[in-house]
Amino acid sequence: MTISLDVSPVAVWTILTSWPRGYFTARYQGRRYGVTNTAHANGKSFKLYAEELGGSDRISLNIYRPPSSMEPALKPCEMPVDKVTAFVAGAAVE
Repeated sequence: MTISLDVSPVAVWTILTSWPRGYFTARYQGRRYGVTNTAHANGKSFKLYAEELGGSDRISLNIYRPPSSMEPALKPCEMPVDKVTAFVAGAAVE
């Protein structure tokens, strides 16, 4: 049985708002990451940067909440959107 994770921009927004601000560690696919989650513009946008500890993987994204009820704008930084959404949906904060 395959478990499907919600990787929509709304789900990413919801997860990032629940994660700690600043630096923390998380596990993803058996690997440990140092993660920085920073809120900007009074919580209307987030910048996430994660770096695999002892490895070479990186995750970087910005997400912006529009003023209306539109979906958040998810902007990965020079990597596929699937990579950043899978990380956010699958990582476990330590």
